[in-house]
Amino acid sequence: MRKETGSWLSGPQAALDGGESSYPGEKLGAAESGPGSMAGLGRRLGAILVDWLIISIPVNLIMGQDGRWFLGGGATTTLILWALVSIVSVWALSMTPGMAAVGLGVARVDAAAPVGLWRAVIRTVLSVFVFPALFQDEDNRGMHDRATGTAVVVRPR
Repeated sequence: MRKETGSWLSGPQAALDGGESSYPGEKLGAAESGPGSMAGLGRRLGAILVDWLIISIPVNLIMGQDGRWFLGGGATTTLILWALVSIVSVWALSMTPGMAAVGLGVARVDAAAPVGLWRAVIRTVLSVFVFPALFQDEDNRGMHDRATGTAVVVRPR
């Protein structure tokens, strides 16, 4: 039987080069733990919660919960402002304010350069749909990170 047929019939793990990893990010050259290791789902969710609160609390205080005077209401305004803050902060600093609060950052997998504007834009646009960020591979990378060649990693303190 051909290798390609065997790999897709055997499932996604069989198609990976080198077998299974002993920890998330091993194949990407990430550390097993501590700075440079892959961030887990809990810390990533904590970071987005902090980001969302930083944006939504002032928006709701200014507009009110049912404010309809700007961009269709508070929820839409919060989403748009969150996206803008995420794009700018990941582009400029390789982290959002929430990521900074919980000790995470965004890095390119190839480590060739900073994240860059186009990766920050695509990553954030995909994150707006939520589901790509929740589907993770064995390296704890969401679909939005895989699409842009990035990963969320633990930063040195």
